[in-house]
Amino acid sequence: MALKFTLKQTLTVSLEVNSVSHASVSGQSLKQVCALPVLHGSCRSTLGDFFDVQQSDSDPDLIIFSGDCSRVKYIGAGLSTGRIRVEGNAGMHLGAEMTGGEILVQGDVADCAATEMKGGTLSIQGHAGDLLGAAFPGSKRGMQGGTIIVNGNVGNEAGQRMRRGSIVIGGNAGDATGFDMIAGSIFTFGTMGALAGAGMRRGTLGLLGDAGAPELLPTFRYSCLYRPTWLSFFLRQLKDTGFPVPGNCFSSEYRRYCGDFLALGKGEILVRQ
Repeated sequence: MALKFTLKQTLTVSLEVNSVSHASVSGQSLKQVCALPVLHGSCRSTLGDFFDVQQSDSDPDLIIFSGDCSRVKYIGAGLSTGRIRVEGNAGMHLGAEMTGGEILVQGDVADCAATEMKGGTLSIQGHAGDLLGAAFPGSKRGMQGGTIIVNGNVGNEAGQRMRRGSIVIGGNAGDATGFDMIAGSIFTFGTMGALAGAGMRRGTLGLLGDAGAPELLPTFRYSCLYRPTWLSFFLRQLKDTGFPVPGNCFSSEYRRYCGDFLALGKGEILVRQ
């Protein structure tokens, strides 16, 4: 059963919808779905107060949010299976702690998307805010698995404390990308801001566009110029998803920098030559 939630009104106060999941709507009538609890600011309400709900049998395991949901928080939080499509913008904590399934956003996403994500795929056709794939405040681990693909730009501290998984950025990345990174991979086809890889222990930051290297921290050291075999395989898989990988990324050599030597120092930053 496919369900479509169409926003009835423009929101000026955030609306939390973490009660809406494939498990909570499975086998429920429209009346029961509309009665699901939501939090509007500090006031408790029901889903039907804010969304028109329609169902069809055309596309099973699909939940659609339609309208400007830039103030709708926790869409797809804890997703483990099934698919979610957001036809517009999405609010904070989209896909928080998701372990599987797929989320597609046909717009922009606010801060803290895919917080502590553990699996699945998140695709954002627009831009993303700060702390993409990062940790909750006070937590030791950020993203721990899965794949995030952003066609546009992302804000600061993408991949903060990430442990596993991949983040692909079609545009520019903000400051402190990969801050306190434990492992995993982050690739950008645009520019990367200041403090790239600050505090990283392991993992890979890849600058695959034409912008060249940012001003790296002095705690990173040049290692070599080479052509990583594993990167070609990864880029082919990425291209198979429909992502526009430039052809020169496959034939280029990459400058490798190791660091951050204030931490464990086993991370790397790859810069396309």
